[in-house]
Amino acid sequence: MEKSQRLKIDDTDKEILELLIEDGRLSYADIGKEIDLSRVAVRSRVNQLIERGIIEKFTAVVNSEKVGKEVSAFFEVDCEPRALVDVAENLANNPYVASCYQMTGPSTLHMHVLVSDFTELESFVNNELYALEGITRVESHILLRRFKSRSGLKL
Repeated sequence: MEKSQRLKIDDTDKEILELLIEDGRLSYADIGKEIDLSRVAVRSRVNQLIERGIIEKFTAVVNSEKVGKEVSAFFEVDCEPRALVDVAENLANNPYVASCYQMTGPSTLHMHVLVSDFTELESFVNNELYALEGITRVESHILLRRFKSRSGLKL
């Protein structure tokens, strides 16, 4: 995003965002107690942050391993430039794909896949990923251990 498109937020909004990033279930009253604002003032600021598109949505972060998605794999997928958007949209709509981003490099996508086991991973790779036209190279990395995983942003 260009500098001119960045939305400015003040220190109070930053404090509210940091509290919500840490615990999205905090009530407006609890946030207000932390930063010395009324519940109504916090609600107004949160609504403004939503309207301005700074807060996109509220969600739950689920531990994938505890719900049976025990294999976490990361892929670098190089595509023919003309096929990049079609491949990306197809992968983004795949239920195994947790995230998909266009990266710098030769028309490269970076993708995170969550599956229950290696049989399911093999099936995804052979039947869904390799079946897409326009892919020129696939490199995969299997997650061994997570040291840090954070949703949200440090302000």
